[in-house]
Amino acid sequence: MDRFVIPMKKILIISATSGNNLTLANKIGKLFEIETEIISIEDYELPLYTGKLKLEDKTAINGLCQKVIDASGFVFCGPEYNGGSAPILTNAITWISVTTDHWRDAFTNKIGLVATHSGGDGSSFLSTFRKQLEFMGVVVYPRSIQVNKSKDFDAGSAKKIIARFEKLL
Repeated sequence: MDRFVIPMKKILIISATSGNNLTLANKIGKLFEIETEIISIEDYELPLYTGKLKLEDKTAINGLCQKVIDASGFVFCGPEYNGGSAPILTNAITWISVTTDHWRDAFTNKIGLVATHSGGDGSSFLSTFRKQLEFMGVVVYPRSIQVNKSKDFDAGSAKKIIARFEKLL
């Protein structure tokens, strides 16, 4: 019997919304050679986090936390809102960080890729969210996938980015 078991690599593709970014997440998911799971944060219906709020039913947040903990890495797909990330995405990360034993547990030493489908350029989301992920302990891949009204999804370019990203696992 083998003494060393190599864990399966799995990428969790997280869409902040159930619209254009979920479509982008599905396009990206088809380009991976390893196992992926695609989720939309909107499906979890998490309340706005405040220090006073205590969840009566922790089923949704515990399920989300387990998916994040079990992932080898992430692709985050989100729109740019007011020069930053979508509030729903920041809210979910906050809930994850206060639900795990140590606030960075679910993210530390994992790799991440940031993608956007935004009405505008999306560059502010890419840079601000990259910084937030790095603060959480994620090693963020330096290239991004960017789609907007002036720039369609480029499957060839995305495939190259993902192939290099997968090698980091």
